[in-house]
Amino acid sequence: MDGGTEIGWEPHQIALLGGGPPAAVTVALVALHLLGAVETGPRGTLCAAGPEPEGLEPFEGAVLDCLHEPRTARELVRHPDVRLAVALTRIPLAEGGLLGHPWLKPTRSARRSVEFWRQRHPLPPVRHGLTDDDTLLAVALHGDAALMLLLPRFALRTGLAAPGAPGGGVRFSLGRGRFLRWRDEYEDSVTGDWGGTGHGDHAGGGCGSGGGGSD
Repeated sequence: MDGGTEIGWEPHQIALLGGGPPAAVTVALVALHLLGAVETGPRGTLCAAGPEPEGLEPFEGAVLDCLHEPRTARELVRHPDVRLAVALTRIPLAEGGLLGHPWLKPTRSARRSVEFWRQRHPLPPVRHGLTDDDTLLAVALHGDAALMLLLPRFALRTGLAAPGAPGGGVRFSLGRGRFLRWRDEYEDSVTGDWGGTGHGDHAGGGCGSGGGGSD
């Protein structure tokens, strides 16, 4: 789903700069949810639903490929294919001077840019009238607050947001600490095969009861 708008980066890239891999996975899952490509199952799991939508970004496609079997969002962050997709997502960010060596953490310029984008695109007061791209950008920039305002049922059922999280700052419940801090606990290197880059059709839910129902 293309939601980069005038910022020049896709929402999952912005989320990666602001909150690391958990944030990027959250935004990808929200995009897939808005497209009807994932459904929720028991115990906070998600799985692919229906044929693959057209026009998926490679990162979203990689996340969807990992949902042939029900998995939780935390399991997705640790999945080797998603970790490789994160590494590939970092390449253009590093080339753009937004990630520095040797650990590929956001540069000071990147942190300032994320804060500028956050101020330029404040959390909307209501969800009525927002486009899917507006929703993705809000989640990428505002974390839990946007999830609970715009997609509360999906966020709570999948563990993407925690009810009653402390206020202050921009939080991201799937990761650790605050969304503004870089807390990447996963290594950049990935072992094992990528398993191809194609994203074939994803037939049928497989999550069983508990799916369906959108915010």
